[in-house]
Amino acid sequence: MRGKCAMTESESHKRAKSKAAGRAGKTEAPLRGNRRLDAVTPRKATEIERSGTITGLQKAAKRLKDSGKPQKVLQVPQKDMAKAAKAMRNIGLGGTVKNMGGTRRRSVPKKK
Repeated sequence: MRGKCAMTESESHKRAKSKAAGRAGKTEAPLRGNRRLDAVTPRKATEIERSGTITGLQKAAKRLKDSGKPQKVLQVPQKDMAKAAKAMRNIGLGGTVKNMGGTRRRSVPKKK
């Protein structure tokens, strides 16, 4: 369980995590401050956020920023893709926003 939240993970969340990690990566990678990233490979950090709230999306973006990986992916339901891109811009993070199925992706440029 993560942080103060006592909810269990949905099957779709678990599936998306393991697919993002692939064979070379791992899920639930530890970060500083008693936080965890959903999936990490040697070059890519992936965070899956299904809440749809701007605060939840910004927290996920902060976890990605703290990962230190060159590629950062925030995976959200398709209806939340615009909100997720805005949350990444608010944090000052460049990366990719993907829908849950992986059929749509949107690049967010890094702030200069």
